[in-house]
Amino acid sequence: MDECCGPSHPDGYDEVFDGRFAQRVARRYGARGLSRIERRLVEFLEDAGVRGATVLEIGGGVGEMQLELLARGATRTVNVELSNGYERDAERLLSEAGVADRVTRLVGLDVAVDPEAIEPADLVVLNRVVCCYPEAERLLTAAASRARRALVFSHPRRNWVIRSRVAIENRMHRRAQVDFRSYVHRPQAMREAVRRAGFEIRDERSGLAWCTVGAVRAL
Repeated sequence: MDECCGPSHPDGYDEVFDGRFAQRVARRYGARGLSRIERRLVEFLEDAGVRGATVLEIGGGVGEMQLELLARGATRTVNVELSNGYERDAERLLSEAGVADRVTRLVGLDVAVDPEAIEPADLVVLNRVVCCYPEAERLLTAAASRARRALVFSHPRRNWVIRSRVAIENRMHRRAQVDFRSYVHRPQAMREAVRRAGFEIRDERSGLAWCTVGAVRAL
């Protein structure tokens, strides 16, 4: 069975997003529920029509948002993840919620490289994922090709504070000989990629560190 950022090949992800990282995410979810950013994404999908919908989450980690969307009426979810580190905690959460038969987890599949390997879904989610991928526009274009109705994603704000923090983290990874890298992509370029894929942006919100973007397929 099946939080942000790195090279377009799974080795770097496994080094950073390992079992210990997954345990921290699962414990936080158990203690506090969804984060503020996650709640924004879920609320947008509720407004877009989650009841009876299928959901694809790219880089969903332990799958906490999928559990919430299933509880709100989604019929099935698919999680695509590059790291193997989440699986044990994801299986436990699914078992505790009694929804393991409604969730498919795929590990090691790069959606940006092979989008046709994933069945389309009504709703597609990418939370704290574009900052983990070197080609955000390519990833979002691929994700949009899998979305029948709505696409929602989050990304870090592109200011000097965030960019400096990411640069420091990347230097630390290089010194530790870890392949993983984080990215602060241009917000306008990401939005244009979504529009070119046939979507209309309906919701944009900014916080201190993260922004959320919600889009629906244009008629």
